[in-house]
Amino acid sequence: MGATGDDVGDTQEAIMHATYRALCKHGYANLTMQTIADEFDKTKGVIHYHYDTKEDLLVAFLEYLLESFEQSLAAIEGETPLERLEAFVDALLFGPPDRGQFDHWELTIALLEVRSEAPYNAEFRRQLSRNYETIEATVVAIVEDGIEQGQFRQNVDPEQVAVLLMTTINGARMYQVSLDRDDVADIVRTALEAVVREWLCADAPTDE
Repeated sequence: MGATGDDVGDTQEAIMHATYRALCKHGYANLTMQTIADEFDKTKGVIHYHYDTKEDLLVAFLEYLLESFEQSLAAIEGETPLERLEAFVDALLFGPPDRGQFDHWELTIALLEVRSEAPYNAEFRRQLSRNYETIEATVVAIVEDGIEQGQFRQNVDPEQVAVLLMTTINGARMYQVSLDRDDVADIVRTALEAVVREWLCADAPTDE
């Protein structure tokens, strides 16, 4: 009797987790099918049955990580646009409240390893670009909702807000895991809260 859909799904899930552990442990440069198999309770042949090459596996792994992260972000709530935006910033910086099965900072390192290869890998770029566009669209929608409700200023450009927040947050996460200090994300979170409230909120003081 052949493997059922559930069995195949369970095996692929196990391979994704093994890839995650191997990537966190060895980095992209030293990642091989064997180092992944060493984190897996089956043989390397099982991995090759599902994925012909390491690149095929990593493309699937990146898609798996990004979809899991996006699903967690989709659950972010807040009574007002400002609360939703601040909760979204917290989730991007520190991980969603429902963090799933991966440690947020280990996940950041794993994505950083894969992201470093994106300039040379069109499929990695495509998936990372899609993820960026999905998150950007969410921030834009929150800001547009805040403008419509009169909570945010009418002259705010939602896309500018999204780009500023996302590039600042991505930089903070990168520095958090690559510097010999662990306060970068907290400092950026405090600064972003002040900037967002002064820049966006309709009742904030202006120079006009």
